Amino acid sequence: MFEEFKNAFSRPNNSHVQLILINVGVFVALAVIMVFSKWFGLDDFFRVLHNQFSLPSPITEFLTRPWTIITYFFTHDLRGIMHILFNMLMLYWFGKVLVSYLGSDKVTAIYVLGGLAGGVLYLMVYNLIPNPPEFLSGRAELVGASAAVFAIMVAAATLLPDYTFFLLFFGPVKIKWIAAIYIFLSFLGSVGQNAGGEIAHLGGALIGFVYIKQLQVGVNWGGWITATLNGIAGLFSSKPKVKVSYRKEPNTSRPHSATPSSVSQQEIDAILDKISEGGYESLSKEEREKLFKASKK
Repeated sequence: MFEEFKNAFSRPNNSHVQLILINVGVFVALAVIMVFSKWFGLDDFFRVLHNQFSLPSPITEFLTRPWTIITYFFTHDLRGIMHILFNMLMLYWFGKVLVSYLGSDKVTAIYVLGGLAGGVLYLMVYNLIPNPPEFLSGRAELVGASAAVFAIMVAAATLLPDYTFFLLFFGPVKIKWIAAIYIFLSFLGSVGQNAGGEIAHLGGALIGFVYIKQLQVGVNWGGWITATLNGIAGLFSSKPKVKVSYRKEPNTSRPHSATPSSVSQQEIDAILDKISEGGYESLSKEEREKLFKASKK
């Protein structure tokens, strides 16, 4: 089983599945610890542990656990499986669409930005309203990937509004209508029992929309996330030893040009891999010319 999970996680252009596996792994680990804690009367221990993953509403408490602005959107309600099941299904369906068009790096960036935006809006609502209404007056903690998933969903609907899903009992439905319905339901729920969670959904939805609109004009709001994750990954990856060799370049009076015959299959494969990871826009001008000329062969 471990090897199967490892293989699924290591596949290229697969960030939506990687995010699902991380969420499921955290859920299973916390669930197992919770069960053993109840068996051995260690409820207080588990409460302290769970607090390290959930985002608290009081700003003073958040300042003592600032990492929870990230850990909360990889953690789910342990009282049942519907919370995580629904979020992971949505992440898979809409994430798969985005990965095909934008590449893995941008899908991960949207997920993280959505989770951060949802958490920030949640904290703002709970701490900046002078006289909070009754539905916000109770002490609350936030868990769940819903804000991040809403960002993925709205990003897909903004990029490809007429993309169609075939839903059971409903038939073909454009994803822009699916996103609109869920946003409206979260808006209604922002005065209900799960007010904090629904408000976080709206924050994630907003960042998903803005991210795509900015990307369409050439601004990538998630570039810093990609650079950070690549830097962290580089710390744990072994660097190959570089062997330096020198050779004399043949003299030629004719300048070199990137004709179709001069572009090797290895170069084309590398360019296609780059498109798979970061989308067509990640290519340099020279790489685009090579790909275009190779297509004319």
